[in-house]
Amino acid sequence: MIIIDKTLEFINVIITIVTCKIFYITFFTWFLAQTIKVLLYLLFKHKFDFRLFVGTGGMPSSHTAAVTAGTVTIGMATSWTSPVFMASLLYCIVVVSDAVGVRRAAGKQAMVLNKIIDELEHSEFKTERLKEFLGHTPFEAFVGIVIGILVPVLMY
Repeated sequence: MIIIDKTLEFINVIITIVTCKIFYITFFTWFLAQTIKVLLYLLFKHKFDFRLFVGTGGMPSSHTAAVTAGTVTIGMATSWTSPVFMASLLYCIVVVSDAVGVRRAAGKQAMVLNKIIDELEHSEFKTERLKEFLGHTPFEAFVGIVIGILVPVLMY
């Protein structure tokens, strides 16, 4: 009986989360940005790459779109002056600056290291290539911010 009660409690928590406006608007915005990323890649590269649905980097920044959408939805739900909105806004600023700054720099470093790996290909030094597609250009982040603002405004 305890197991059934705990299972029902868990299911109720999951239902509460996925039916929360803040969650589903944020999730939909992330999914939309990821879909746009895949479609743009298909349009310009003429290849379908499913990994873009779950990967980092690219146009638009889905991380930026999601945290912006969450922040905007929280602001609309709780007020633009609430402590929860302010905390979300600070979190949003950190995520966007990380995507444009730290992760972009790490991607550039990976590019240089991959060139070194390519040059050492015929030596005894063997390693796999590093992922270069980590961060975002300021424009990719800007488009993510625009998506992150428009979707909640249209859905709320």
